[in-house]
Amino acid sequence: MTRFLAGRIFAGLLVIFVVATLTFFIMHNVPGGPFDREKVFPPEIKANIEAKYHLDKPVYKQYQYYMADLLRGDLGPSFKYRNRRVRDILADTLPVSAQLGVLALIIAVMTGVSAGIVSAVFRDSVFDRLSIFGASLGIALPSFVLGAFLIWTFSYQLKFMPPALWESWRHMILPAITLGMAPASYLARLTRSSMLEVMDKDYVRTARAKGLSGAKVILKHVLRNSMGPVVTVVGPLVAMLITGSFIVEKIFSVPGMGRFFITAVTNRDYPLIMGVTLVYTTLIVFMNFVVDIVYTFLDPRVKLD
Repeated sequence: MTRFLAGRIFAGLLVIFVVATLTFFIMHNVPGGPFDREKVFPPEIKANIEAKYHLDKPVYKQYQYYMADLLRGDLGPSFKYRNRRVRDILADTLPVSAQLGVLALIIAVMTGVSAGIVSAVFRDSVFDRLSIFGASLGIALPSFVLGAFLIWTFSYQLKFMPPALWESWRHMILPAITLGMAPASYLARLTRSSMLEVMDKDYVRTARAKGLSGAKVILKHVLRNSMGPVVTVVGPLVAMLITGSFIVEKIFSVPGMGRFFITAVTNRDYPLIMGVTLVYTTLIVFMNFVVDIVYTFLDPRVKLD
């Protein structure tokens, strides 16, 4: 266990370091700068601003400054929001994105896995065909189209839900459904296909031949042994949903991390782009680690060492 933990921590830190390095140099090689869109400054004022943020130094020097600050836990100041630091922006926006992501994850897992289980158990039934059609539609339908449709239907026609903002539980429903629909559709198809594969195994037929009820066969033999691929997908899915969907947050005016990331890309706000990227990368690494732990409970043949 100790060797496994040490290896995964080292591998995770290495992934974060590589992502940070690649993101830094890619951003600084893109044409344009963070202050090119500002009003025209006198040359001496622009030089002072660039010197303040070390933009007058060679790229490798800027990289050294950034990594030194990162090791101290400092993500740097925002170029766009002059009096705010990146860690303060993330501290304000990440909880909102996480709240939206958790709600979308609950919708995705409960709806997708349940539909996949019922669809596999009642294979080739009317519900199975409707489930496959609905899952295909949910995957193919872009989130901005679904979000616009939900706003038009429930906000402007039925006047039942608020169209935007993030002020009460009623404001959370439409963004959570919009964000969770595509993952739910994908999980439904993955759960169905995984369960159908397990249901054709010899040990499942043996369990049925011994006289076990259909419910016991499904719950004890089929469901547990078919959840491996689903858990593998849910790990990165959690990180994606918690960090928030940039499009969904923009449509519903949710004050989450996604809106700031879009603004940061538009304005070449290098520290803010780096901060959001590192948060996402860290969540991915952590959730993959959690998936490895969960695997040992689903399949005793999997050993951490």
